[in-house]
Amino acid sequence: MSESNAPAPPESQSNHVQTDREILQDAYAKGGLAPLFAFVRLSGPGWLQSAITLGGGSLAGALYLGSLGGTNMLWLQLMAIILGVVMLSAISYVTLSTGQKPFGEINSHINPALGWGWVIATCLANMIFIMPQFSLCYDALDKNLLPGLIDGSVTSKWTVSIILLVAAGFVVLLNTRGGTGAKIFDVLLKLLVGMVVICFFGVVLLMAGQGALNWGEIFSGFIPDLSQLSAPTGDLAMLVDQTTENYRQFFYDKIVSNQSAVMIGAAATAVGINMTFLLPYSMLARGWDRPFRGMARFDLSTGMAIPYIIVTTCVVIASAGRFNGSNYNDPKIDPYWLSSDPAEVAKSPIFGGATAVITPLLKEKYADQYAEIAEDNAGQTKLQIAKEEKDLTASLAPEFLTKLNEPERLIVASLVQRNADQLSEALAPLVGKATARLIFGLGVFGMGFSTIIILMLINGYAFTEMLGAKAGGAPHVIGCIVAGLAGASWVVAWTGEARIWLAIAASSFAILLLPIAYTTFFLMMNSKRILGDQKPTGISMVAWNVLMVAAVVGAFGAAGQSLWGKWTDKNPANALATNVVLSLAVAYILAVFIGFFLRKPDAPKADAAE
Repeated sequence: MSESNAPAPPESQSNHVQTDREILQDAYAKGGLAPLFAFVRLSGPGWLQSAITLGGGSLAGALYLGSLGGTNMLWLQLMAIILGVVMLSAISYVTLSTGQKPFGEINSHINPALGWGWVIATCLANMIFIMPQFSLCYDALDKNLLPGLIDGSVTSKWTVSIILLVAAGFVVLLNTRGGTGAKIFDVLLKLLVGMVVICFFGVVLLMAGQGALNWGEIFSGFIPDLSQLSAPTGDLAMLVDQTTENYRQFFYDKIVSNQSAVMIGAAATAVGINMTFLLPYSMLARGWDRPFRGMARFDLSTGMAIPYIIVTTCVVIASAGRFNGSNYNDPKIDPYWLSSDPAEVAKSPIFGGATAVITPLLKEKYADQYAEIAEDNAGQTKLQIAKEEKDLTASLAPEFLTKLNEPERLIVASLVQRNADQLSEALAPLVGKATARLIFGLGVFGMGFSTIIILMLINGYAFTEMLGAKAGGAPHVIGCIVAGLAGASWVVAWTGEARIWLAIAASSFAILLLPIAYTTFFLMMNSKRILGDQKPTGISMVAWNVLMVAAVVGAFGAAGQSLWGKWTDKNPANALATNVVLSLAVAYILAVFIGFFLRKPDAPKADAAE
């Protein structure tokens, strides 16, 4: 059955859904560019995905990618989003072909442990990862948009958080009302995403105007280079050859380890577990069905992929221009870092991050002093010993750093993970302090606020599925509010040991469930039981499978690397949380394994639409 002659919609569909369907079917009938114009007019769910993928995680990842690999690793974002769009396109194909919610289909035809794990992990990720988005918005207001007007007190944090919660709740309410409200929601979301794109694109234009960019290197950075999994790249490859013999292997291994972690992570995390949940429900809520399958792929490509590529590419370029390799020897960026005075080095804005990078070297060089701490505190807790070791490290680091040669110190600087405020300050000499603050403030605020909106929306859909309710009802609203309240609680919850527990729990389950979710959608695309006659065949099926397998492999690689890192983490502050999470993860994997054997076989469908 072709997309242009799908069955007539149910009479219960609202007038605007019927109008959208007629617009699309007329466009298919006309051919040529008519479907393209219809797609642009009716787009929506792809922009929802864009609003969530352009969050604090994408910003932090792109900043570190530029600092670590310069522009040589730009191809990673392109590859990551292509794999993400492939899996989301598969989800949309299954959903729009069957007209059924994936949660029920997974439970009935694949494995109930997969379905329930998917929705629970989605809720967990929503309610934990919404916290740093509130923090991100607050920092953008405090440091960039309203400096001096927010005093940093707990009262001001609560006040700003409540305002953000009310504002985001109002925008989400527009979407749940449907009709005109949903249209307004779409416009507001597109404006937010557009603002983020314009802000970061503006930074690159300003840098280009100052002659600070090498376009040849930038374009060559989009050429995939898998050797970066096993060897340093760009400036760091040259700098590591200039290190002293004593430290060369350490820096070489450190660079390669970080590069491989970034590459594996980027291959799987452009699309998060909660994004896979959002897409099918946002499409069904709009009344989309088979005629909208082509539009869904277009919507994901233009509304999600293009903004993501533009923003992350611009952030990488800006970060690479200021923090990567020899670029960091500009005294206007950091007048303290290359000083020969330990007291001056300690004033550098990256001193704390640099200390973390060189800690293994310090523990090797001053092994006797660290051993004395363990002996003198034999009766103390591991946390107390760790605190004293941290104090010793901080006292030894300034002098140790001054004894490193310049290439070694530039490598250390490149290995430090930065935040948007540090990039804003570093670009101030180039584009002006006021301009840098405004652009980054608006861009970062837009990233955080749009993500808050979407995480609340996703949680509403998740609650309706768990309770078997309809979208837009009381469970949906409660789910949205619960996520919003969790986010606003960042003032007390996203601090200290609580933050460590929450971050480990959310990241572990999210990264574990993502490859499982990808595998589930792979099975659904190949299931005659679910898709019936709509299951792709021939060359189309081969193409789908090749692309989906690549995405699944990337997701499993990221999950394995993440879980291995937690398993080998020696930080006593993280040990208990990590052990609890890993134990629960093993229990869940066993439940999934058992679920495949307990599922009752059912007859294949002749046609998924019947």
